[in-house]
Amino acid sequence: MFLFKKIVAQFFFPLPLCLELLLLGLVLLWCTRRQKAGKILVSVGTGLLLIFSYPFVPNLVLRPLEQRYPPAPDLAAGPTTAPGQIGAPAGQWIVVLGGGHTNDPELPVTSQIGTESLFRVLEGVRLYRAGPGRKLILSGGAVFDPVPEAQVMARVALIMGVDPQDIVLESASRDTEEQARFLKPMVGRDKFFLVTSASHLPRALATFHKFGLEAVPVPAGHLVRQTPRWSPASFFPASSALHAVEIAFYEYLGLVWARLRGAI
Repeated sequence: MFLFKKIVAQFFFPLPLCLELLLLGLVLLWCTRRQKAGKILVSVGTGLLLIFSYPFVPNLVLRPLEQRYPPAPDLAAGPTTAPGQIGAPAGQWIVVLGGGHTNDPELPVTSQIGTESLFRVLEGVRLYRAGPGRKLILSGGAVFDPVPEAQVMARVALIMGVDPQDIVLESASRDTEEQARFLKPMVGRDKFFLVTSASHLPRALATFHKFGLEAVPVPAGHLVRQTPRWSPASFFPASSALHAVEIAFYEYLGLVWARLRGAI
């Protein structure tokens, strides 16, 4: 089931979906007499690809996910704000969920870790430095790579100056649901900081709450950023916008699938 959902989801991502429509339309145009249907599919595929590539689209589809929870403030010695907010007492655990990596021994570890994972680790280390006695739990197993993601994240955390004794690895999970299941016996009933990508946080937090875990949300790696003024790039399609829409599609599909299965 895990491999099945990973494969099926790919067909609904923006770029594959547009290419599927374009290819099907071309087949109809060149190999059949259904010219009208072929023209419609090619037009729809081209139009969607253009829309998904414009910078304003991520603001519409991704921003609602990323703005669900406020970012962590610059914490000093420890939590001080009201319960339910980031500064609320959350014990000493900082749980950082993995977001991708590629093990390549010829590259430095800072190039092996995925961009999302790097931002998550960076935010986790920021919280770690803000409060004495805190410990990092790095979560992520070996999915499509022989090296568990938690190990790569740990190497990056060590480079950032984290004490090895303050790092705990959860290196068996393959997805968010397994992370919640495997982390539960590690944190028990303790309240803890949950660090993951801002877009992934709504689904992750709902999953963790389903397992009875008391997590304080900490978003990281925001992709949607408000700019003070327009620039020439605002009027041209960009691969970064297409990537942001892909992230949004992935999370919305994940939320729907989790609700259908009763996982959240």
